Amino acid sequence: MTPAPIAVALDAPDLETAARWAALVTPHVSTVKVGLELYLRYGPDVIASVRGASGVQVFLDLKLHDIPNTVAGAAKAVGRLRPALLTVHAAGGAAMIRAAAEAAPNTRIAAVTVLTSLSEADLVKVGLTGPAHDAVRRLAVLAVGAGARALVCSPREVAAVRAEVGSEITLITPGVRPAGADSQDQARVATPEQALADGADLLVIGRPITASADPGAAAATIAAALRRKIATP
Repeated sequence: MTPAPIAVALDAPDLETAARWAALVTPHVSTVKVGLELYLRYGPDVIASVRGASGVQVFLDLKLHDIPNTVAGAAKAVGRLRPALLTVHAAGGAAMIRAAAEAAPNTRIAAVTVLTSLSEADLVKVGLTGPAHDAVRRLAVLAVGAGARALVCSPREVAAVRAEVGSEITLITPGVRPAGADSQDQARVATPEQALADGADLLVIGRPITASADPGAAAATIAAALRRKIATP
C-alpha cells in the first residue's frame, strides 16, 4: 500500500508523544513534520526518534529567516540530519534562499510564501500589497528562481502557483482540514481532496489526526479517502 501524500505535523508536548504519533501514522502517510518548538526543545535527537526504523520522510519545518550567511550555516548544520524537506521564508529574499539551497544540496529547500494563519487584512498591516494570491505568486516565482525545489502555500493559492511554476516543483499545503473539522488558527483552508485536486503534492495535516483518540485510525481514514481521489480519473 502506497503511503498517502500527507505530512503529519507532530506538534507534540514531548519527544515520547511525537515518536508514538509518528509510529502510529507512518504506515499510512509518506511524511512526518517536525516544527520549531519540538526541534528547539529536543534538538537533533527528535529527527532520529520520529524517523524510527520506518524510513519515513522527515519534513523539518524551521522557517529559517535571517541574513544569507546565517541561514547557510543553519541549513548546513541541519542538512547533516538528512531531512527530506527544510523550510525557509521566501520573504528572506533570493540571496538567502540560494544560500540555503547551496548549503544543503541533499535536502529540498521549501520556501514558505504567506503563512496560512494570515488573512487579507493581516497582509495589508504587514505591508504585503495586493490580494494574498498575488503576494504568494510573486514570492513563489522569486523562490524558485533562487533554487527552492518546493513551495509552501495555502490550498487557496495552490492552483495559481502550480500554473506559475510548472510541474517540477513540490507544492506543500498547510491549512488542510477534513470536511467538518474546526479551522482553528488557520485562515485560508480547504479539504484534503480539494487541495490535491488543485495541484498540491503534499498535504500538511496536524490536529485533525494527532488530536483524535486514535491518530493511526484518523490517518488511515484520511489516507484512504485521498487514495480513492487519486485513483478516480
